[in-house]
Amino acid sequence: MTDFFNRLDKYMSYSGLNDNKLTIEVNISNGLIGKARKRGALSQDNISKILHCYDDLDANWLFTGEGQMLKQQNYNLKEAKDVYQLKSDRLVDEQFIPLYNLEASAGLVELFQNHNDLKPIDTIHIPNLPKCDGAVFITGDSMYPLLKSGDIVAYKQITDFENDIFWGEMYLISIEIAGEEYISVKYIQKSEKGDQYIKLVSKNEHHQSKDVKINKVRAMALIKASIRINSMG
Repeated sequence: MTDFFNRLDKYMSYSGLNDNKLTIEVNISNGLIGKARKRGALSQDNISKILHCYDDLDANWLFTGEGQMLKQQNYNLKEAKDVYQLKSDRLVDEQFIPLYNLEASAGLVELFQNHNDLKPIDTIHIPNLPKCDGAVFITGDSMYPLLKSGDIVAYKQITDFENDIFWGEMYLISIEIAGEEYISVKYIQKSEKGDQYIKLVSKNEHHQSKDVKINKVRAMALIKASIRINSMG
């Protein structure tokens, strides 16, 4: 199975993954990949979980080395203001994004910790989006006119707040303030107060920027796309 792990390593290098990130995103035991390398074997169940999580990875290539590493995709992404794409993003030609009720989940932390047990209120199917973990309705006007209350944002969760932030990008973020959870969508920039702080910046010019300590951040997700429903009635 040496060739299998060589191909898996090639895909991980391409995708900016390491063993730790892979186990977190796939939701498998910490250290399992390293142990599997030593044994030279990985269970079919865990391979299936990897292929389900990284649905651009071609299973035939992973097992046999034949064909291409990535599934055939259409990379001609239609120009749209509601898709926020990074250079490192891998577009997924078909995915079903679960849409959650943020209020029913008792907050962003609860949603991220128990998303496998929560029943989504619907699913969103949009081709050629970056990989997303879920979607929620937003409230408030801090990002108006880019986003307004009632819009849907699709997100990709991050767990390493100190190392995985793309400065200047837009995030769904949960912060502890006076013992309570404050949830908002903000641009995140480096703070002049130092590395232990981040600066939350609004699109709405009537909202002031705010520096907060990283250790007050309870949950964070990179915004990948937004959806606005316009109705005439």
